[in-house]
Amino acid sequence: MQIKNQNTDFETRSLDTVCINESQLEHKWYHNLKYLVIGLLFGIVFIKAEIISWYRIQEMFRFQSFHMYGVIGSAVVVGIISVFLIKKFNIKTIYGEKIEFHDKTFNKGQIYGGLIFGLGWAITGACPGPLFAQIGTGATVMIVTLFFAIVGTWVYGYFRDKLPH
Repeated sequence: MQIKNQNTDFETRSLDTVCINESQLEHKWYHNLKYLVIGLLFGIVFIKAEIISWYRIQEMFRFQSFHMYGVIGSAVVVGIISVFLIKKFNIKTIYGEKIEFHDKTFNKGQIYGGLIFGLGWAITGACPGPLFAQIGTGATVMIVTLFFAIVGTWVYGYFRDKLPH
């Protein structure tokens, strides 16, 4: 019996589109207002920390200032500590649901995606997080960036099966 090399890429890709930790709880519509409040507070922090500033972002990409690297590095350290504590103490969500972490495999598509993302970030001075805060501060030209971020997401979804993963 000859065993052919089966393409399991589809199974792998179908799993990376599923939110495995998705909550099964049903809530009323007003339950989501807390996310609006947190989003507004997060945007205010972005503004006060100057991480939505196009000039700060350009300083980062030109290696002229440590400011953005300090912010990003701090976020990475907080993330590492948080994941460590969640795993060590088996911390659950505020609704008592288990938090699961799944191993990820590295692939070359992450390099290409990171390069494209970084190039867009350097050119426009915006990544998805600060983009909405920039628009909220009156930098309406960022609506163009938002539009093309949406278009880019759609193009990726359309050509996803043909791209390296």
